[in-house]
Amino acid sequence: MGDKPTIAISHLGCEKNRIDTEHMLGMLVEAGYGVDTNEELADYVIVNTCSFIEAARQESVRTLVELAEANKKIVITGCMAQHFQEQLLEELPEAVAVVGTGDYHKIVNVIERVELGERVKQVSIEPTYIADETTPRYRTTTEGVAYLRVAEGCDYRCAFCIIPHLRGNQRSRTIESIVAEAEQLVSQGVKEIILISQITTNYGLDIYGKPKLAELLRALGKVDIPWIRMHYAYPTGLTPDVIAAIQETPNVLPYLDLPLQHSHPDILRAMNRPWQGRVNDGIIDRIKTALPTAVLRTTFIVGFPGETSEHFEHLLEFVERHEFDHVGVFTFSSEEGTPAYKLPNQLSQEVMDDRRYQLMELQQPISQKKNQQEVGKIVDVLIEQENPESGELIGRSGRFSPEVDGLVYVKGQAKLGTIVPIAIHHADTYDLYGQVVNN
Repeated sequence: MGDKPTIAISHLGCEKNRIDTEHMLGMLVEAGYGVDTNEELADYVIVNTCSFIEAARQESVRTLVELAEANKKIVITGCMAQHFQEQLLEELPEAVAVVGTGDYHKIVNVIERVELGERVKQVSIEPTYIADETTPRYRTTTEGVAYLRVAEGCDYRCAFCIIPHLRGNQRSRTIESIVAEAEQLVSQGVKEIILISQITTNYGLDIYGKPKLAELLRALGKVDIPWIRMHYAYPTGLTPDVIAAIQETPNVLPYLDLPLQHSHPDILRAMNRPWQGRVNDGIIDRIKTALPTAVLRTTFIVGFPGETSEHFEHLLEFVERHEFDHVGVFTFSSEEGTPAYKLPNQLSQEVMDDRRYQLMELQQPISQKKNQQEVGKIVDVLIEQENPESGELIGRSGRFSPEVDGLVYVKGQAKLGTIVPIAIHHADTYDLYGQVVNN
């Protein structure tokens, strides 16, 4: 063990990237490498990069430059490695390897080759790999929660999005494989599994010939886990069968993350999402009728090329009418390699920032009202952190997904990684406050 180099991983980007990081850690540990959280002490630093939008790339570049200045041997993995493989090797002499999004499972072999003096470029032109329950994994989330990838890649071609170019086309895992991994996670003490892919409602289409999300949810309903949460539920995929599966499966949280992006049919057409414009209002009304306790989160892009003040007004009215529980708002980022990059009528950053501010300001009282409705209730909360100074506990109720939604601040005693009943006595725009209910 002593003769093998130590390796640190710097993780950037989304939860899909996080799973890749966890698999690389698992494979390195299994191969006998020392894995250290301290980048200063490590012989190699693997930087798992994000390349989704310009701001994410800037963060990745900052991290790489800082490590290069510290004379670290850098292995660049993830979306930026897939995106800019040649440039990265040219511009960063400290980079000893670049590893694409479909090649992270070869990380042990890459390190071995680097140790022999080779400068490695391990990037498949089109990523096709997806890890399964047999792939080693070392989780980096809090003990009570884990992400479970049901599919990788995307078959949609939204005009603003570079994901298919970076991650390849959709490839799903089998229901049996996903259930087997869920069982493993339960045995590790996980209380909440978050199902992720680029389009979770399209799960299974590529291997079964039609989406099988409803069947997957029912199969996971037999796993002894309190909470199953879904991310990225495209509205068109929320069929009556999927809604019925959510209703009938007690451990599936009625939490729907709907990446709507906009409300106006003209903008949705320009985004290459014309199918969505027809269903927005109808599907949301249908969800609310079928799942009256559903928590709805969504994200919007403001400032897409050609978005007029009338289009934006349509979006404001849409958000006001539907009263989503959680809303994320992003300004359009013009990404080279996407159709939207060349569209006319690009808006200034100033206009985009102003629209983002207006939409967030509109949403805040709605979020506050939704949280206020929790006051006086006793809700189940997954306890995830403890403030070492005050002893105050921090967790999340079923209404809140990690890192994107609010938190519940808790007074009283409870073990980390457990779900406990909390009496909610106060709420603000984003968070809840409560007390452990002692039986």
